[in-house]
Amino acid sequence: QLEFITPFQLYFNPDLIFRKFQIWRLITNFLFFGPLGFSFFFNMIFLYRYCRMLEEGSFRGRTADFVFMFLFGGFLMTLFGLFASLFFLGQAFTIMLVYVWSRRNPYIRMNFFGLLNFQAPFLPWVLMGFSLLLGNSIIIDLLGIAVGHIYYFLEDVFPNQPGGKKLLLTPGFLKMVFDTPEEDPNYNPLPEDRAEHQPRDQDQNEQQHPQ
Repeated sequence: QLEFITPFQLYFNPDLIFRKFQIWRLITNFLFFGPLGFSFFFNMIFLYRYCRMLEEGSFRGRTADFVFMFLFGGFLMTLFGLFASLFFLGQAFTIMLVYVWSRRNPYIRMNFFGLLNFQAPFLPWVLMGFSLLLGNSIIIDLLGIAVGHIYYFLEDVFPNQPGGKKLLLTPGFLKMVFDTPEEDPNYNPLPEDRAEHQPRDQDQNEQQHPQ
């Protein structure tokens, strides 16, 4: 926005990535939402709102799983970007988060600018229709919905089907980096680790057995 760099240095270009080794484009194409304007602030608000609600809701205490969802969604969108002329995937990523949240909260009633009332699962489609009214291409929105549905199906639907199993397993190194280690219920601390409790125990013993 401050024009220190240009969008031409950020957009997704497989040729520049694999031949010129401009690897940063794999990430930066998710970070540009266009020039300042209604569409930019619209994406920022929805990205912040639904990313936060997912993190504080169904992903509470599961930071590694949350990061893995980011990586999984980004990977699928990048694969699609190899075969389509898509330059920036940030909006698709936002729609993916909205889709996952909406499917995990199906009974919440939504109100869109005071005009429409609907259940949460319809929110991604309402956003796509709104994007269409603004004259934007809906390919990006459809990509976000498709990737969000793939993640939701593999994570929430398929494991609960007869004969189904959990296919999306968060790598151990992500859990090691992002999740706090669980305390061992059988762990018995050393005496010096319990030193802070000794004076209280000693006072109780003196009260029970006064000299």
